Amino acid sequence: PRLKAEQGSPCFLNRQTTMHRLGKKNHSSVSEFILLGFSSESQVRIALFSFFLLLYLVTLLGNGLIITLIYLESHLHTPMYFFLSILSLVDVSYVTTTMPQMLVNMVCPKKTISWGACVAQMFIFLVLGIAECVLYAIMAYDRYVAICFPLHYPLLMSRPICIKMVIGCCFISISGALIYTIFTMHLPYCGPQKINHFFCEVPAVLKLACADTSFNDHLDFILGFILLLVPFSLILASYIRIFASILRIHSSQGRLKSFSTCASHITVVIMFYGPAMIMYMRPGSWYDPERDKKLALFYNVVSAFLNPIIYSLRNKDVKRAFLNVLGNRRTA
Repeated sequence: PRLKAEQGSPCFLNRQTTMHRLGKKNHSSVSEFILLGFSSESQVRIALFSFFLLLYLVTLLGNGLIITLIYLESHLHTPMYFFLSILSLVDVSYVTTTMPQMLVNMVCPKKTISWGACVAQMFIFLVLGIAECVLYAIMAYDRYVAICFPLHYPLLMSRPICIKMVIGCCFISISGALIYTIFTMHLPYCGPQKINHFFCEVPAVLKLACADTSFNDHLDFILGFILLLVPFSLILASYIRIFASILRIHSSQGRLKSFSTCASHITVVIMFYGPAMIMYMRPGSWYDPERDKKLALFYNVVSAFLNPIIYSLRNKDVKRAFLNVLGNRRTA
């Protein structure tokens, strides 16, 4: 009876209201985050800054060159090169979402990012990352149809169908990114606000939440299965069929060349999907910030750097287009 009387008293109600307000204030107190990035030693940071700046500029140059050549050369206006130009555009945007800020944070003492900017970076990064996952699957399907069903290729990969595939890719990537971002950023964050990463990525941000994140771990696994494992399985199935077709080629030189091309494509795909699946499909207890930074570099930076080299610059059509553009400029 005495407890009930105390609970009904104005003093107790005021105390409960004050505690609720203080708790609410603590949960909403984080207005910005601090990105810890890589090493804190100045000499190491300068070396990393030089390396990543060079890597970023080469990535922009390589992907920009691919986009320009495909736009200028009419004989490259085919489904394969159409998807390659979209992939290069995604890669340029993908690295630009993270690397400029990472480079600035390496030379500036202030490494803060506002809550709103963190949400925007996370969403854009996820949109582009998921788009790249789906694009790899579309490109593998394109090669599968071209090699296994060459007579039906113009019908199965017509321009309207290619455009519909890209629109579907955009829809999937935006939907997936929205789910990831909303369910991550609706959690309460009450400090410490230090993100042990070089950008606002879902697993690193979730570690700062002041609430149970087991639901997010299950959701991330389900989304990872749909957005990573399913496209990766389709890519492997496509290349298995492609390899089976290559084995039927009578010329040993032709088989070797085809195997070399497919092997390089699969290497880039594994370098992208492997680290991404480890990052987004593992249990939350496996979190390791230093390892996660290295994994993120593979599917964010290294894949964007290698894609122009593997998919296009080793290609004879692209080399010929490059020489044609140079020849036309010299003539002009």
